[in-house]
Amino acid sequence: MATTNDLKNGMVLNLDGQLWSVVEFQHVKPGKGGAFVRTKLKNVVSGKVVDKTFNAGVKVDTANVDRREMTYLYRDGDEFVFMDTETFDQINVSAATVGDAANFMLENQTATVGMHEGTPLFVELPASVVLAIEYTEPGLQGDRSTGGSKPATLETGHVVQVPLFITTGEKVKVDTRDGSYLGRAG
Repeated sequence: MATTNDLKNGMVLNLDGQLWSVVEFQHVKPGKGGAFVRTKLKNVVSGKVVDKTFNAGVKVDTANVDRREMTYLYRDGDEFVFMDTETFDQINVSAATVGDAANFMLENQTATVGMHEGTPLFVELPASVVLAIEYTEPGLQGDRSTGGSKPATLETGHVVQVPLFITTGEKVKVDTRDGSYLGRAG
């Protein structure tokens, strides 16, 4: 148990039997009336995002989420197989749970898997990853100028927008939260 004053981003709450992750929160103290906490919560299972307001100091039920470093091994149909880096136990995580992280995961890459009572809840990647461009249209002479982008297929099969001067085979840094191009990688 915690109170709304203890809320932190990433904390998982158990509200009416459902698990919700705190995306953001804001303490509000109006001139009149009691203080309250405005939150944006994401359903850990469905991914649905809702806004919820709590009175300040109200008790909230926190869920115990075990975050473990795991290595992504391979994809097996609709499931992704991960191995715990400490115990070497393998677990299968459904594609729905992996979500958009699948766009940026390569075999043998490390990820954080959030577990609750033995059930995988989410897969978290580092904020950015380095991936090779598998294919992109060749740039034309004079494409070095700023502005303009083109689609490029990453080695994971995901398509991102990159500047015109990027070529097939280059390694690029990609933001795993929104899939945006962050720059060339060594």
